[in-house]
Parts: sequence; C-alpha cells; structure tokens
Amino acid sequence: MATLPVYPWRLAPDGYATRRQLRAAGLRPGGQEVAATVERPRRRGRPPLVAHLYRVDAALPVRPMTPARRAALARANTARRTCPQCRTDAGYVIPPSLGLCVSCAYPDEQRAA
Repeated sequence: MATLPVYPWRLAPDGYATRRQLRAAGLRPGGQEVAATVERPRRRGRPPLVAHLYRVDAALPVRPMTPARRAALARANTARRTCPQCRTDAGYVIPPSLGLCVSCAYPDEQRAA
C-alpha cells in the first residue's frame, strides 16, 4: 500500500480539498479514496490534527434533495425530539446521554420549580 502525501497546515497544493470545502463548493467526494492529508501542529507535544484531502477534479456534484429524502429527514428529526417515555415533542433534540426529555429524566427537580 502506497503512503499518502502529507502536507503542512495551509500548504496543500491547489486541486485538493477537505470534505467541508467540497461541500461549500457544492461537491462531494463521490467514492474516491483519500488523496492526501494535511497536518496542523499543536502545542505541548500533542499529536497534530489531521485532515483528509480529496481531489477536486474527481469530486462529483452534491445529489439534489428529493421530496422523499426531505420527508425522511423530517421524520428522523421528529423522532430525535420525541421523548420515548412521555411521547411528547420536547422542542429540542433529546440528549443521548439522558435518553429522555429533561422533565422525565429529572422529575423531582421539575416539581420543585
């Protein structure tokens, strides 16, 4: 297996972009492998931050949002806001660490308030 080229922070050549940069340009990696990496040094002996780079010329346009996809995302977001215990829409995404809305997770504190 060949090793990937590694570039210092902000010194990657033109023609490479991160996923976020591709998305801002309306592109996606499109199944291509990581072409290179860029490393950002950190202080106090910590390992560098690494970002994967993809070739811009091999990137594909972002797929358009279809009505079915939009509906599926709406259902998924509604499920993330619905408390499994009281079955109400919490109005916010329920934290996975709690698994319940705040009212159900801390019922004693809600009664005191």
